[in-house]
Amino acid sequence: MSIIHDDFLVKDELGYYCRYGDFYIDALAPVKTNIISHAHGDHATQGHQKIYATPATFALMQNKFPKMAASSMEAIVFKQVFTVGKVAITFLPAGHILGSAQILMIYQGVSYLYTGDYKLQRDDTCEPIVIQPADVLITESTFADPSVSHPDVDKEILKLEDIPHNIMLGCYTLGKAQRLTALINDLLPEREVLVHHKMYPVHKLYDQWGYKRLRYSLYNRKAMKEGRTNKIYLVPPLTFNSYFKAKNVLKAFASGWERLQRQNDIALYISDHVDWKDILWYVTQVNPQQIWTVHGDGRALKKHFEGKLIVRDILLAS
Repeated sequence: MSIIHDDFLVKDELGYYCRYGDFYIDALAPVKTNIISHAHGDHATQGHQKIYATPATFALMQNKFPKMAASSMEAIVFKQVFTVGKVAITFLPAGHILGSAQILMIYQGVSYLYTGDYKLQRDDTCEPIVIQPADVLITESTFADPSVSHPDVDKEILKLEDIPHNIMLGCYTLGKAQRLTALINDLLPEREVLVHHKMYPVHKLYDQWGYKRLRYSLYNRKAMKEGRTNKIYLVPPLTFNSYFKAKNVLKAFASGWERLQRQNDIALYISDHVDWKDILWYVTQVNPQQIWTVHGDGRALKKHFEGKLIVRDILLAS
């Protein structure tokens, strides 16, 4: 019987380290070998000697880091098996944003599945999640709380349907903005989407690499002030916060976090992470022997599976 190595993946000050393959996952600072799950800034960094990621992740990273050395990058398509050290690795779609990958690692007959950030809800702008059984599920636990339940995204978007005002909609530049654009295009076709200049090149990359053609325009002040009040202006968080005195618009922020809904005119609960029920369902599909939690609080999961399944935080490097 194959043995699960409790220290197969550990957390240190640089990221998640696998000594059996001598590589990091989502390292925060330059390392020799880094495997990147997706292109969000808290997971994707530059300066590494060797980087493995999906082609779309590299395209999105190069937009942010135009001086990133091409010689350091090795693009791996989904379901292609590659080896680092003695570990066989495969990228599987995570459903979080375009190019986002779960990282399946097999060592001495034991499979370890690092989810990265993932979601189960429909998102036409990125690859849908792929289910893969594994011996150890290393899951993000951002919303691993029984009190958290993400509502249906279509119903949330339709909150904007009959509002006779322009709307300033705060959202993250990568992933969320493109998902919102697609949802508005489909469900509120009478609404015109304007995007902040920082989002515009990311939308262009989604047009190139993505799965759904988006309809949008680059924001300009004149368009927002003139014509029909059917505009939805997508802005990143810092811009959204700086417009706290904005007039003649209603404000909303698309997020699963309740704290980000306060003091807005419209509450819009749209998250790109799994909620409690989704995590529980995903565990049944992966059917692991153990669960290791990252990126959040795993105590509720540990309590839920007590006596049935080993659940613990990922070990800290000694």
